[in-house]
Amino acid sequence: MFLNSQNIALLGLGKENQAFLAWIFKHGYKHVVTICDQRTETQLKDIISATPLFKKHLDKLAWRTEANFNKNLDDFEVLFRSPGWPLSCPGVQTALKKGVLVSSAMEYFFAACPTKNTIGVTGSKGKGTTASIIAAILKKAGKKIFLGGNIGIAPFNFFDKIKKNDWVIMELSSFQLEDMHFGPRYAVITNLFKEHLSPADPLNPNYHHSLYAYWQAKLKIAKHPENKLLVANNNLRSRLEKEKLPGKIIYFEASTLPSCLRGIYNQENIGAAVALSRVLKISAQTYKKAIKNFKNLEHRLEFVGEKNGIKYFDNSFSTTPESTALDLISFQEPIILIAGGADKGADFKPLAKLINKKVKALILLKGTATPRLFVEVKMAGFNKKNIYFADTMAEAISAARKKAIAGDIILLSTACASFGIFKNYKERGDQFKFYAKK
Repeated sequence: MFLNSQNIALLGLGKENQAFLAWIFKHGYKHVVTICDQRTETQLKDIISATPLFKKHLDKLAWRTEANFNKNLDDFEVLFRSPGWPLSCPGVQTALKKGVLVSSAMEYFFAACPTKNTIGVTGSKGKGTTASIIAAILKKAGKKIFLGGNIGIAPFNFFDKIKKNDWVIMELSSFQLEDMHFGPRYAVITNLFKEHLSPADPLNPNYHHSLYAYWQAKLKIAKHPENKLLVANNNLRSRLEKEKLPGKIIYFEASTLPSCLRGIYNQENIGAAVALSRVLKISAQTYKKAIKNFKNLEHRLEFVGEKNGIKYFDNSFSTTPESTALDLISFQEPIILIAGGADKGADFKPLAKLINKKVKALILLKGTATPRLFVEVKMAGFNKKNIYFADTMAEAISAARKKAIAGDIILLSTACASFGIFKNYKERGDQFKFYAKK
C-alpha cells in the first residue's frame, strides 16, 4: 500500500521509525529512503550503525538534517511521521497541500496487521496500565498476545511474529493517533485531562493547540471504519454523545475488584479492562485472577520500598495536576510530596487547594512550571515554611527525609513534565528510586 512509492521519507528517527525502517529493508524495499531529522547525520548514523541490518543498507539512505531537516518535504510522495513531529509545522502543511501522503509507522501497522484482533488504548492517564491489564487478562485466558506502542515497544519489532488468531494490544498517544485513518477494532479511552497543550519536550515539540484538538486526536482511535467498539470512561459520556462514531460505545466506571494497585484511578483502569473482557466473553474467573495478581507498572505509583517506617512511592509518570491530585487522594497517611518541573500549560489552582489539605511538606524540583505551582500553593494557604526547593533528585530526597517520620509517605508525583533536570520521566523515576534506596 504506502510502500508502493519509490520516494519516501521518514520524519524523525525515533524508536518507532527505526523499527519500521529495519522492517521495510528486511522485506525487500529497494529504493532510497530519506531520513529527515534535526540531529546531525553523524549522530543519526551512530544510532543505527550498531544494527547489522542497517550497515548493509547505508547506501540506500539519504539525509536531510540540521537546518534543512524540515524543508522541501513536498519533494516526496509519502512521509512517515514520528509522533513527536508536529503536523502543524510549515513543511508538513506545504506537503499536504501539494498532495503528499502523510502517514506513520503506526498507521501502516494497523493497515497491514496480520490479525484483526487489535485493541488500542488511549487516554490522558492510565493507558499504559490499562493496556497491560488487558494483556494480562488475555494471556490468562490462553491467548497469544503482543503488547506495544507508546508503552515503549515499537510494533514492527514483532510484526513478523503475529498470526491470524493472535491478539495485539497497543498503547496509543494522541500524537500517534492525530492523523491516523486506520486503527484498532476495539478501542479504549481511559479519561481526558488537559495535557500536551504546550511544547514541553525540546526533542519532541509536538503539542495540541486546544483541548478540543487534543480530544479530537484521541477520538481518532475509534473514528476509522474498522472500529467495532469503543470502551470509554463514563465521565466522557457527554462529550461522546456529540460525536458520530462507526462502532458501538459502552461505558465503564471504577471497579471494586480486589487488586494490588494503589490509586483510585487504577480502579477505573481495571473497570475499563473488565468492561472489554466481558465483551470479549472472557470468564469472570479468568479476569479476576489476572487482576488480583497484577502489579503497578514501573513509575506509575510504584511502591519503591520502606525505610525507617517511611514508605516511598514513585509516580514519575504523573505529569499533570489532575493525575497528581488523584495520587494525593489515594493515601490516608501524611504525605511529603516531590513536585514541579517543566511547563505543559496546566492549571495548578485545583491541585494547590488539595496540596494545602493533604500534604505535610512540599519539595519543588527546578523547572519552568515550578514558579507557577509555588505561587498557586501559597495562594491556597499552604505554609511556605513547609516548601523546599531542590536542584537535583538527591537534594529532593534529602529534604523530604528531614521532614518525614515513621508512618509518612514520600511521594514523587510532579504534576509537570521532566525536561530540564531530567531527560524524561523514566530517568526522573529511576533517580528517585536510586536515592530512596540509599
